[in-house]
Amino acid sequence: MTERMNTTEIFDGVRFPGFIHTPESLKAACSFQFQDTDILLVTFPKSGTTWMQQVLSLIFCEGHLWPIHNLPTWARVPWIEQISFDSLHSKRNTSWPRLFTSHLNAKGLSPALMKSKAKVVYMARNPKDVLVSFFHFHRIAGFLPNPSSFEDFVDEFLEGTGFFGSWFDHVKGWLSLQKDLTLFFVTYEELHQEPRFTIRKLSEFLGRPLGPKEEDIILEHSSFSFMSQSNIVNYSLLSKEIIDQSEGKFFRKGVVGNWREYFTPELNEKFNAVYQSKMGDSGLCLPWTMD
Repeated sequence: MTERMNTTEIFDGVRFPGFIHTPESLKAACSFQFQDTDILLVTFPKSGTTWMQQVLSLIFCEGHLWPIHNLPTWARVPWIEQISFDSLHSKRNTSWPRLFTSHLNAKGLSPALMKSKAKVVYMARNPKDVLVSFFHFHRIAGFLPNPSSFEDFVDEFLEGTGFFGSWFDHVKGWLSLQKDLTLFFVTYEELHQEPRFTIRKLSEFLGRPLGPKEEDIILEHSSFSFMSQSNIVNYSLLSKEIIDQSEGKFFRKGVVGNWREYFTPELNEKFNAVYQSKMGDSGLCLPWTMD
């Protein structure tokens, strides 16, 4: 597999790391047969994906924590567009509904989804925090190029020419389907600020209402301190060639607003102008400030 480490796949105009995607795996995801009981987590990278994979697993494991301590998140809630999907999917826990993850945009995936009543959990995060987290991830992931500079990375992000495409198109594309899909919209910020309330709302949407004790178990095992220390969750099971955590941790900070340490006033102004032009008329109610 390592020979694909530096390859790039272009699929429907969007760049994907070839180490974990092939044209076949991407096409297969777009024609995947969803079942009515399936639950799909969709995110743009670095928007709290691993965190929500952990929360979803905990909601459905009903206090039986063996999978939480023994199965990596990517095996419990696998990415449908990745090369590893078939092998992981065949080993899944059949006592749960099928839980999946995707970073694909709505244009590619929604036609397949609309053929079922599958539930979608769409998680978003302040794009400035996404950008900073993605910048650091590029530095530790062997299958992504090392950014030349933070400023260049910002430009690529704003233009939507980086890996996984445009954050703006991703968010707007998925949220424009709220009337067409059974979709629960949640943000990193909400889960960070009001974890119990947010998890309760999510579990009700999923038809799995929780008792206070179950909520306590979920809060404990989806906390930053638990996840960052768990080898099953923190990606330390992967080889150094894939993710080199001597260069920086996969779980870096788990905070809101860390972008302020990286953005100069000039970069901030530039970002805000693009954000306003792309999101100003979206009509979306997003719980973050651009200041």
